[in-house]
Amino acid sequence: MKIAYISTYPPRECGLATFNYNLMCAISANYPERKSLLQGGFVVALNDSEDLHEYEYPDEVKYVIRQNHQKDYIRAANYINTSAADVCIMEHEFGIYGGESGIYILPLINRLEKPLISILHTILKDPSYVQRIIIREIAEQSSKIIVMSQRAVEFLTTIYEIPADKIQIIEHGVPDVEASEENSVKTLSSFKNHQVMLTFGLISRNKGLETVVRALPKIVEKHPDVMYVVLGNTHPGVIKNSGEEYRDHLKSLAAQLGVSKNLSFINKFVSEQELVDYLTACDIYVTPYLNEAQITSGTLSYAVGAGAAVVSTPYWHATELLADGRGRLFDFKNSDALADTVIELLDQDRVLKELKENAYQYGLHLRWPVVGGEFIKAAKEAILRFDFSDKILKNSIVDPEVLPKFSLTHVLRLTDDTGIVQHAKYGIPNLKEGYCLDDNARALIMALMAYQRSGSKEAFELLPIYLSYIHYMQTDDGNFRNFLSFDRRYLDEVGSEDSFGRTIWSLGHLIGCAASNSYREFALEIFHKSVPHFAALKHLRGIANTIIGISLYLQAVPTDDGMIRILNDLTQPLINAYENTQSDDWQWFEDKMTYDNAILPLALLHSCEITGNEDAKRIALASMAFLDKLTLSNGYLSPVGNDGWYHRGGTFPTFDQQAIETMAMVLMHFQAYHIFRVPQYVEKMFLCYKWFLGENTLRAPLYDHETKGCCDGLLPGGINRNQGAESTLAYLISHLTVLKAFELEYEYNKYGQKLEIC
Repeated sequence: MKIAYISTYPPRECGLATFNYNLMCAISANYPERKSLLQGGFVVALNDSEDLHEYEYPDEVKYVIRQNHQKDYIRAANYINTSAADVCIMEHEFGIYGGESGIYILPLINRLEKPLISILHTILKDPSYVQRIIIREIAEQSSKIIVMSQRAVEFLTTIYEIPADKIQIIEHGVPDVEASEENSVKTLSSFKNHQVMLTFGLISRNKGLETVVRALPKIVEKHPDVMYVVLGNTHPGVIKNSGEEYRDHLKSLAAQLGVSKNLSFINKFVSEQELVDYLTACDIYVTPYLNEAQITSGTLSYAVGAGAAVVSTPYWHATELLADGRGRLFDFKNSDALADTVIELLDQDRVLKELKENAYQYGLHLRWPVVGGEFIKAAKEAILRFDFSDKILKNSIVDPEVLPKFSLTHVLRLTDDTGIVQHAKYGIPNLKEGYCLDDNARALIMALMAYQRSGSKEAFELLPIYLSYIHYMQTDDGNFRNFLSFDRRYLDEVGSEDSFGRTIWSLGHLIGCAASNSYREFALEIFHKSVPHFAALKHLRGIANTIIGISLYLQAVPTDDGMIRILNDLTQPLINAYENTQSDDWQWFEDKMTYDNAILPLALLHSCEITGNEDAKRIALASMAFLDKLTLSNGYLSPVGNDGWYHRGGTFPTFDQQAIETMAMVLMHFQAYHIFRVPQYVEKMFLCYKWFLGENTLRAPLYDHETKGCCDGLLPGGINRNQGAESTLAYLISHLTVLKAFELEYEYNKYGQKLEIC
């Protein structure tokens, strides 16, 4: 069995690097015939710098990921997939992977074609939105989740809602060595003729070492020969940012308290054998961490494994590992309680020896070879149960059961008696930005779809609000303003052609699917008043949106010959733009692809359905196929990013990805299926929709199950957490379209005929 390990790795100074190295050695120890670590697999190592050669890695490191280079993660997945590895083991800590909270790891594990075992070293009790997404997605992609404490299991099942049968506890391994018969550490000046309290590990402020220093005066008063030894280098990140400021602070504090001679720093990295010698040479080992939020502590495990008498603050791992007489606890930052506990133990040698023996006996089952054997069992089980076809099926199946329950909660939060507010800060309406016509037009479409689908009273009561806003923004000559301040002041004289076209779309939809006759008549009045402006439209997307609105109008009023002529007139500029620009390798309407791209073929699909225009049909299908090739070729939707657009002959921009791109793709494929009844269009529509649910470049869902809103976009480092009207409405319209498509597909299959739909 060969294993691909994904982690940091020595010589990088990092707790996970050491853990991963020890785990590799532990697994190899169960195969005595292996002569080197390379025979058991290889390492994909994480670098914390741009320089691939910063660390002189050993031979077992076969691939290096630069932390903040997203493409490195994709290439690493490809490397693993083409390797001889049978299974992957990934160490997870939020700080070692790139992007917001390490989100770059998600595309890697999603692309793996090997079973994955993930070891979670940190599980937060109060995760951020993105952190919760990451842990849930890791669990989804993993055959098994390994944690090191019962508290970790509780957090995963209750906070992250991960099934308990996917989680396994394998405690932190400890060195499989005994103290040297001639322990040279005891001859060091810091140890010789002293009663020693010891702390080891990378030094940083969150370790709470000042608590021990503050306890020293009381301890030294009773036991003047006590020495507090701090073993370990300062954390590299701390050195980079503030040098040895914290170590100097501790020295200064000791001087102020008059205990400088009772504090000793040994600033070095030690081997495992040396570490065991230090742990067995000390009288008491102390972990004085400042708060409970420590789900795993490797240093604590090592101390218990070496049979040290441990005194610790009651952080999560300590409360479990030191239970049943394996150690003593004192409250956070409580120097007096620490001093009292240390004095009690130093006064009672029998009690001290009993603590050490209890710890030593428990530590025997934590020895690395034993732990390695547990990982071998987990890996074999993962290999046995892994079926890559199941993973493919899970990611591609058209299943309405994966849809979240439809909810207007966030729309209602954003809507007042004027209209729907444009923007939000996270899930809270941002009233400073006011309202816009675009969003109220989209909101009208969404509310109509929701009402037509289920007769929702909530949706019905929203209709007059959005229709009233549209009416309020129409000028005397029939055009429309776009922006309105929160105190209802017009912010422009004439809106954009895009907002004009989207409004015509919403009015056409209302005319065709009126919730009441009065609404339909009102919409007709606004619609006809705007008609004189149709001929003045110049921009393709404004024209496209208007075409959709006219097409929907003509479904309800098919005898309006004048409007059919207008539809033909507006369709021609799209046809001309395509014919003047397209080439063998560029089937598009312009020399660049910008925003809301699918709206162009969508408009031609609507137009050809009404007019039968063969050129419109041909170009709609050709441009749709070109767009699909660019954005769906990876097996998920990756729309044209808004950061620079996609210029002919240029580089495809991955970010920023916007929700309206996805909505247009969903609507385009739905309309194609509605006209041509090709099942692949439903599959592509659903694939596009799943962009909202996490089938995207970063493997991060934008739909927020808590607020029922949708995040504003996908950024290079993570998610834009604001949940404005545009993105939320784009999600809801897409959601309702998918439901409609499933029903339509059922009817097609059942009756073998094309049905009229609203």
